[in-house]
Amino acid sequence: MRKLLMLSLLSGVSWAQAQLAPAVRNYVKVDAPSVVLTHARVIDGTGAAPREDQSIVISGGKIQSVSAALSKPPADAKVLDLSGYSVIPGLVGMHDHLFYPAGGGLFHEMGYSFPRLYLAAGVTTIRTGGSIEPYTDLELKKAIDAGKIPGPKMHVTGPYLEGEGSFALQLYQLSGPDEARKTVEFWADRGVTSFKAYNFVTRAELGAAIQAAHQRGLKVTGHLCSIGFREAADLGIDNLEHGLLVDTEFYKEKKPDQCPDPRLAMADLIRLEVTGPEIQGLIRYLVQKKVAITSTLPVFEQFVPGRPAPQARVLDAMAADARNDYLANRLRRHDPKLAAQGYGTPISPWPPLFQREMQFEREFVKAGGLLMAGEDPTGIGGTLAGFGDQRGVELLVEAGFTPLEALKIATLNGAQYLGESDRIGSIAPGKQADLVVIKGDPSKDINDIEKVEIVFKDGVGYDSAKLIEGVRGRVGLN
Repeated sequence: MRKLLMLSLLSGVSWAQAQLAPAVRNYVKVDAPSVVLTHARVIDGTGAAPREDQSIVISGGKIQSVSAALSKPPADAKVLDLSGYSVIPGLVGMHDHLFYPAGGGLFHEMGYSFPRLYLAAGVTTIRTGGSIEPYTDLELKKAIDAGKIPGPKMHVTGPYLEGEGSFALQLYQLSGPDEARKTVEFWADRGVTSFKAYNFVTRAELGAAIQAAHQRGLKVTGHLCSIGFREAADLGIDNLEHGLLVDTEFYKEKKPDQCPDPRLAMADLIRLEVTGPEIQGLIRYLVQKKVAITSTLPVFEQFVPGRPAPQARVLDAMAADARNDYLANRLRRHDPKLAAQGYGTPISPWPPLFQREMQFEREFVKAGGLLMAGEDPTGIGGTLAGFGDQRGVELLVEAGFTPLEALKIATLNGAQYLGESDRIGSIAPGKQADLVVIKGDPSKDINDIEKVEIVFKDGVGYDSAKLIEGVRGRVGLN
């Protein structure tokens, strides 16, 4: 073992790098046992002001020091001059699936393209936020951890905890609270670290699942419809996905344990002001109950007419059929019958709803709530792994957060929820060297977050452009 270690060091390849399969090493850009990033702008993820002309010393997969530019770096170090570049912590994606919509209530697992895209975009840790193929997700995690394929660190969420009436054919529908408890126990034994309740779950099923998960020290989140946010908080849920727009408790005709037509629920919701007593009361209640919220603005933006403009990098990553389906879905956001009659674009409820969600997230944080970020690569198909996480940070800034606040939401806040803030989520000595090298200054122009060149995970620097090129035309296939 000692001889092998010495050979590795003498060859200029780090120990971590030596464990990577050839197919993974193909994407590695920085492979020295010690690395010094000099003259970098450090945005540390805590919300603190950027520090200019800093040196970050990396070895053993960890950050050894962060200080003013070194006059004499370690003798064996590979030195990168990052003048004009910023370094941020690796993003922590808290609603980052490994599947993609196929239409008709079906989803395809993107086990090849999505791990690479997440890593390429600077997402070094993900929580899958619900699984269609939990065994596949668990095996992908094992393969990534073993250095067999490139990808982020993964926190695997179990299969959806769904009740009777689901639209998605691949989701098992629970028969009652006892089955909910057994489902949690079964998948906890197999290594999942969280669970997600879905639209049609009942209060009894959700309560049983939460109790079983908490007994294992695991957490439960939810994209709910049949259960309102206050009800879920009373049951002990840890996290709620998407925010205000999926909360049905304000629907006047809401019945217990029943998921109403989302259009009707939204029609009642849109009549309420975020600064009014009803929603402010909900915010205070969630904060009091210590329930976190995951922002998923990128998937909602896809439903707002006229935005976002499709990016070339997104379209290039898609297989031809997936690209055609996505572009067709964009057109369907406009009523084709009205358009054919010459009435132009029909009035959509999504522009005001989207603004309400942004305002809700600002008010939630203002009240002391823990807001995290994720992208949810579902919807109409335009939100892709990694690219969507970057877009989520941009949209948080559009929502009224400063760039530094938005970056903290997308890094340290997620790490805090996962119980890993001592290891990831910010830039500090002793933490894992999960770092993103960006051309430009996202603290001034948040759109620079898309200019990722190198992504360090555990001290190994991956070539972002090469990872993206490696999945060109594959999203929608694998």
